[in-house]
Amino acid sequence: MPTVISASMAPQTGAEPRSPGPVPHPAQGKTTEAGGGQPSGIYSAIISRNFPIIGVKEKTFEQLHKKCLEKKVLYLDPEFPPDETSLFYSQKFPIQFIWKRPPEICENPRFIIGGANRTDICQGDLGDCWFLAAIACLTLNEHLLFRVIPHDQSFTENYAGIFHFQFWRYGDWVDVVIDDCLPTYNNQLVFTKSNHRNEFWSALLEKAYAKLHGSYEALKGGNTTEAMEDFTGGVTEFFEIKDAPRDMYKIMKKAIERGSLMGCSIDTIVPVQYETRMACGLVKGHAYSVTGLEEALFKGEKVRLVRLRNPWGQVEWNGSWSDSWKDWSFVDKDEKARLQHQVTEDGEFWMSYDDFIYHFTKLEICNLTADALESDKLQTWTVSVNEGRWVRGCSAGGCRNFPDTFWTNPQYRLKLLEEDDDPDDSEVICSFLVALMQKNRRKDRKLGANLFTIGFAIYEVPKEMHGNKQHLQKDFFLYNASKARSKTYINMREVSQRFRLPPSEYVIVPSTYEPHQEGEFILRVFSEKRNLSEEVENTISVDRPVKKKKAKPIIFVSDRANSNKELGVDQESEEGKDKTSPEKQERSPQPRLNNTDQESEEQQQFRNIFKQIAGDDMEISADELKNVLNKVVNKHKDLKTRGFTLESCRSMIALMDTDGSGRLNLQEFHHLWKKIKAWQKIFKHYDTDQSGTINSYEMRNAVNDAGFHLNSQLYDIITMRYADKHMNIDFDSFICCFVRLEGMFRAFNAFDKDGDGIIKLNVLEWLQLTMYA
Repeated sequence: MPTVISASMAPQTGAEPRSPGPVPHPAQGKTTEAGGGQPSGIYSAIISRNFPIIGVKEKTFEQLHKKCLEKKVLYLDPEFPPDETSLFYSQKFPIQFIWKRPPEICENPRFIIGGANRTDICQGDLGDCWFLAAIACLTLNEHLLFRVIPHDQSFTENYAGIFHFQFWRYGDWVDVVIDDCLPTYNNQLVFTKSNHRNEFWSALLEKAYAKLHGSYEALKGGNTTEAMEDFTGGVTEFFEIKDAPRDMYKIMKKAIERGSLMGCSIDTIVPVQYETRMACGLVKGHAYSVTGLEEALFKGEKVRLVRLRNPWGQVEWNGSWSDSWKDWSFVDKDEKARLQHQVTEDGEFWMSYDDFIYHFTKLEICNLTADALESDKLQTWTVSVNEGRWVRGCSAGGCRNFPDTFWTNPQYRLKLLEEDDDPDDSEVICSFLVALMQKNRRKDRKLGANLFTIGFAIYEVPKEMHGNKQHLQKDFFLYNASKARSKTYINMREVSQRFRLPPSEYVIVPSTYEPHQEGEFILRVFSEKRNLSEEVENTISVDRPVKKKKAKPIIFVSDRANSNKELGVDQESEEGKDKTSPEKQERSPQPRLNNTDQESEEQQQFRNIFKQIAGDDMEISADELKNVLNKVVNKHKDLKTRGFTLESCRSMIALMDTDGSGRLNLQEFHHLWKKIKAWQKIFKHYDTDQSGTINSYEMRNAVNDAGFHLNSQLYDIITMRYADKHMNIDFDSFICCFVRLEGMFRAFNAFDKDGDGIIKLNVLEWLQLTMYA
């Protein structure tokens, strides 16, 4: 069952600046979608998992259709074949289904008979009532219906066994192409069917939606609003009917008039109550479509009515205003005609609004244009769309109950530039709606993925930080309360809510409830007036050192250094390792560490040590560098390391090798040693628990302190490349990361002759650069 944080449990906004307050633990909620989930692969840091199932161009269907007609063959979909792989992924059905095309099931098959309407939808042996309830709502708006179901399709004219349907997917409309093979048993359709045995548009629409999500089984269990949004690209609002506003009927009436889609359901207390029939004829844990609202005259009084439809096509309400209600005899004949009253078991029925709010617990409204339903006039809203991802170990920080990682979540700046035009409201205020939707979780169910518990918080950016696009740091969230936030953290595909805030600059932080949960999302912001919403991204750059006339002296310490001292190399560490004869030493070149005429005692000490390490040639190879680094680092028990590898040391040499010899001379080794010592200080600073490692979430600050300024995508790559399975980075991985960054920035700047941030390489230059890095 989904988990939800109720508004009553959540701390109030506008808390004291130093007490933002925690997010309460999730409480059990009651919707028709199961939740939970495990993080997916870290490789999503680089490669988006939002691969379209098929081509999104209308041309694709036309080409396939034309090809089939030319060859006089019926289309067979290779991506969604008529076999068990398209049916189920977690179970094997006890009976054998036979896939048949409509002409094999009945005579004179038709795509649509007399127009597509809600009575053409009858649920089969699949728990997708939520999807069918949304279809019933869709049939009420012909314009929307034929956007999803292109009407130029037939079983007679130019029939080739190929059909297509269009769905909204995370900001884009995709065209899903299918063949018309459908699963049957005893020559009857197993899943969705029409009241007319020879009508197939609803069954084929269900198949296309199953293909979009990978299988029929993927459609089991859901929320009506999910399909509503996939049919329209609209944004959904949820209402707990017990907490509904006093003008709820008015809101519903306007929604119907504007073409918005509505669904409702009755909560269950325990899972075994799902889809159980109550004495009144209603079904718990089952999705219904709201198909109409009217006011009827009954015994001289106006009664507000709601028309609902059960996607089963049967099992109806048996109370007042039901089809067989005995008091219909007191209703005027013309009124009956207006309400289209007839005693038929088609799943559709009227009930009074009072009975509706007494029995039903949830109402979902999918607004096609996000118009303010409580307003008396239509308002045009602007929308901005941002895509993002939570990456485990880098940007999957969890909610604000986890202050050490919450700040690492993706951040989006929202600039509310103009106030609302409302003459009746004296407040200077901006109305907007935020909708956070997680992507591809249903499609990835077969991989063990379920919906995460998600939500978001909104913080006002201080005036002195307006226009600054830098990622807000940990301290900001520790000492500033949110100005607004989602009422709930819930494991549904989308969480949305309306807000009213003064014009200013804000930051929206979307997150999962728990940290370390990896997934993709889309964040939409609708506002009455102009707004600007964009992801907060640092500019990629590196701090270049300021050249000084005189270098600072280098301080060395004993190899017996404790955890509070720097790395150091001394003569004892290489005792007995002098590989240079006195004669060779005398003849060896003596490069100086700087341009001064005299060397300090520390510099002379370093020269002597270098001579012991380097040998006759006075240059250090990768093997020699590996030996000395591991010998020094291993004596620092406070640094967790697996030891520097030969490949790592080759990268270090490539970084500092200015003459292309593949080895380091005194000056180059000295420069490398200074950098390693500086990076060690940064590492020790962020190793707060003295474990000898740093947490990957802190790598963002460590990299920044070293002078490298990266964006989220690069931090994701660093986490993927250098963190272990526990999201920790040891010392040698830390140093290797900084060596790689230093080398790549240096190489880029060398090729960026005109400083415009763009370089052009031929294949030889590219291979030379990458092979030696």
